[in-house]
Amino acid sequence: MNRSATYKMILTALLSALGVVGGSLFEFTIGVAKVAPMQHLINLISGVLVGPWWAVTQAFMTSLIRNILGTGTVLAFPGSMIGAFCVGWLFQKTKSLLMAALGELIGTGILGAIVAYPVAKWLMGTNGALWLFVPSFFLSALVGVVAGYVILLSMWRQLIAPQLRKINRS
Repeated sequence: MNRSATYKMILTALLSALGVVGGSLFEFTIGVAKVAPMQHLINLISGVLVGPWWAVTQAFMTSLIRNILGTGTVLAFPGSMIGAFCVGWLFQKTKSLLMAALGELIGTGILGAIVAYPVAKWLMGTNGALWLFVPSFFLSALVGVVAGYVILLSMWRQLIAPQLRKINRS
């Protein structure tokens, strides 16, 4: 296994752990959804630092562990995984933190909410309307994205950009 893959695997595991703990500490209910802005923060950081597929892995592991522990819902799977992929993919294509943040807002806040609606109806028996999912998912994503964007921006020049250049060379 090369150094880059090892780095991404370890960072994915650490971000998953932060997502599990942080998601349990910072969660609230908006409309029909229990939202955890920490997952959106982690999705943004993960997508930027390790790319789309490792970010999806992080989102899946975080959602799975939170569901096993009883601190999450099945709605976390479609929302977080779609958002994590969009962040990583858009960042890979544009190298823009702003576009990565937009990826989480669109991926989780809109697309994830739309996909979560039939999942909630099928697995949870929820009869809420689709228009209840989008605002709650979007607001949760917005809170997490703003915090994650500020964190990434504050560390970008000194820590993250040099590390990404080093990883991309190996």
